[in-house]
Amino acid sequence: MNVELPFAPVDTIIRRNAGDLRVSADASKQLATRIQEHGSELAIDAAEEATADGRKTLMAQDFGVERVIDKDDLELPVAPVDRIARLEIDDRYRVSMDARVALADILEDYADNVARAAAILARHADRRTITDDDIETYFSLFE
Repeated sequence: MNVELPFAPVDTIIRRNAGDLRVSADASKQLATRIQEHGSELAIDAAEEATADGRKTLMAQDFGVERVIDKDDLELPVAPVDRIARLEIDDRYRVSMDARVALADILEDYADNVARAAAILARHADRRTITDDDIETYFSLFE
């Protein structure tokens, strides 16, 4: 699978949760892949909501978001999130800008939660670096 999300903003999200820990490149790559998978699943559900409402445009409300934050407040870039949203849905759907920003916000919260837990796992293992194993362990424990 081609990962649409650049690793740099994902690395930044991990680092803001890591404190004094280092972050391996593999951890950023692993989390970016997981973010993409989660975003694609959310978009499928949102497309079903839009279809049920008789629309072909995904809106923020289809993602369960009532108030959309300013996209400048996000670390994740909106353009790759838009591509993630379109990965598994039919080409007949459009994705509104509010929906893109809402999805980016949801995915950033998701990434923060995973990164926070990965930092705890790395510290528990008495390591100074968050690795892809910490990301994988999180998902094996909580999914």
